[in-house]
Amino acid sequence: MLTLAAVGGVADELVALRLEVREFLREEIESGRIRTEADAWMSGIDIEFSGRLAARGWVGMTIPVEYGGHGLTALERYVVTEELLAAGAPVAAHWIADRQMAPGILRNGTEAQKRSCLPGIAKGERFFAIGMSEPDSGSDLASIRTRAVEVEGGWRLSGTKVWTSAAHVATDIVVLARTDRGESRHEGLSQFLVDLPHPDIHIRPIVTIDGEHHFNEVVFDDAVIPATSLLGRRGDGWRQVTTELSNERSGPERILSTLPLLTAWASRESTEASPVERLEMGRLVGRMTVLRQLSLAVADRLRAGKNPVAEAALVKDLGTQYEGDVVNVVRRHIPSGPDATGDTLTRLSTQSVLHSPAFTLRGGTNEVLRSIVAKGL
Repeated sequence: MLTLAAVGGVADELVALRLEVREFLREEIESGRIRTEADAWMSGIDIEFSGRLAARGWVGMTIPVEYGGHGLTALERYVVTEELLAAGAPVAAHWIADRQMAPGILRNGTEAQKRSCLPGIAKGERFFAIGMSEPDSGSDLASIRTRAVEVEGGWRLSGTKVWTSAAHVATDIVVLARTDRGESRHEGLSQFLVDLPHPDIHIRPIVTIDGEHHFNEVVFDDAVIPATSLLGRRGDGWRQVTTELSNERSGPERILSTLPLLTAWASRESTEASPVERLEMGRLVGRMTVLRQLSLAVADRLRAGKNPVAEAALVKDLGTQYEGDVVNVVRRHIPSGPDATGDTLTRLSTQSVLHSPAFTLRGGTNEVLRSIVAKGL
């Protein structure tokens, strides 16, 4: 049965950590070193900011001390993550490495891979991209055509990945490739840790509708990689990837991408909002509170070593719908068009509108997620 117990919130003893992070971010914004953006966890790439966070101990928080991390709890990391998202901070450079590759390497990596990769993640010096999606495959991850053929001393990779976030700044990419034939499409897949840059791996920008570059096409042109690049067991890639996706799909970033927009609207309208606006604000805040409880519940399952695939899919489905609803509600109540004021609220609204089509696509479309939830039921 698919069940999630409600979680009221984080412990009182973590309030001091939350306030410390909040003050740090306030100083970063007021000094002009960073600027609040909507959906910045996906598109806000700032390597220097990632380094400043790492220096504070807020990257690689749950990586064990023996691998260069800080040995803290998932709940402590959750508190820091929420504050970063609420501030719209540019965390995209280190996000994938910290969110899912560090746990993935801890679960599946060799001792050598752990000692090679994890300290660099915690220092904010090692950034990962994920090579999953492919041209013409949509959300059907099992249909991938990238192949890894065993050769003398290693593997030869050939194929193309698309929508690869931050690959142009990444020091590593984790690649899902087909290594063997299997009775089902889910069999015969394996994961590889690949160092970047590589002479036979070509990274080409994909510019989005807002003119920004954070997506990429990555072409593997018979790129030979060492035998030690295999992550986990050969042929076990599907299980490994679905476990990673639980980390990817259930985090607060699937709920709070548009929180900077909601906060800016609520701040401006707090003294002059009409009864209708106050009602809609209340509804949005109420939904966010429930979704946050669900997200925390999945985080608790992950902390306990479980694999809540269906529960994570549920949170992402509901969360990404909510993020889009925030955009639509705010747009109904603020100026728009060529005469709109150029203040922070209008800027965040424009950003959110341009980013919102991706909310229900990245990490698996809502249709795919609902299929996962139905099977889980």
